[in-house]
Amino acid sequence: MKPKISIITLGVSDLDASVRFYRDGLGLPAPNYNEGDNICFLELDGTWLSLYRRDKFPEEADVEFASPTAGTPTITLAHNLGSREAVDAAMSEAVAAGATLVKQPEEVFWGGYSGYFSDPDGYLWELAHNPFTDLT
Repeated sequence: MKPKISIITLGVSDLDASVRFYRDGLGLPAPNYNEGDNICFLELDGTWLSLYRRDKFPEEADVEFASPTAGTPTITLAHNLGSREAVDAAMSEAVAAGATLVKQPEEVFWGGYSGYFSDPDGYLWELAHNPFTDLT
């Protein structure tokens, strides 16, 4: 198998709200999305992020999914940037788009700089600057 992830799909409770957050708020391109669709594909550099109506997952995958709980989903998506200032700017952009600030960006134990926000469904995003490895 090729070492690549083509698409990461998030099960969302309100697709319209998630599209507004990601496409309209964060500016991620959604070239093929039409109002009323059950899924939205967001074009990223080297991969895609899809937003799929959570209630449609069982029929799509032919399995029962655990009910969402009041906790945070056990997944973190990371977006790496070229500087601490870029992390701060991206965090401000996310919060202005409707994200919930979870952890203010700060120096972290591994020697980098990072902070967290959550999207409308509670998915965690880490915004980070790694001074040791260019992940941008």
